[in-house]
Amino acid sequence: MRLFAAVLPPGPVVTELTGAVARLTALPGADRLRWTGRDGWHFTLAFYGEVADEALPELAERLARAARRHAPYELRIAGGGRFDDRVVWAGAEGELAVMRKLADSVEAAGRRAGVTRDGHRTYRPYHPHLTLARNRSDQDLAPFTEAMDGFEGTPWTVRELTLMHSRPPVPGIAGRQPHYEKLSSWPLGH
Repeated sequence: MRLFAAVLPPGPVVTELTGAVARLTALPGADRLRWTGRDGWHFTLAFYGEVADEALPELAERLARAARRHAPYELRIAGGGRFDDRVVWAGAEGELAVMRKLADSVEAAGRRAGVTRDGHRTYRPYHPHLTLARNRSDQDLAPFTEAMDGFEGTPWTVRELTLMHSRPPVPGIAGRQPHYEKLSSWPLGH
């Protein structure tokens, strides 16, 4: 199974972001991008890649421990940016230092369970973002990131850590998106 640990924004926050993304998809060139659907919006904390079924119980136990060690924290979706001209993302504001510590803990949980991909995050610091679109063309992403300037969603309290199963899209079918399934979640601070 292809797994990752994530923070999922609540429904009302997703609805707010939907409005901002609707404005982005109306911009010239938006049809050249592959937009992430609402059900795919999340903040990845750690990506584990392919995990054998027999490793899942230990990973779950370690993630539950990590969740207990971290208190709930405040977060909001705000602004946006891009990774080169490959990805358009929405950013985050709030208790980002707390979120980074949680990301470090879930990365370590995966490492201790033997499931973290070698070198996945060892060469770069954690940068909380929510992927909105991917670019597989020469489309300039600057107008899309500029359109996200000033966006500030409603703050919410992150209260749980979620383990997600990612199913890649079927090859050869244009416009198909990955499918994400919530496998387990653990309350923070309990």
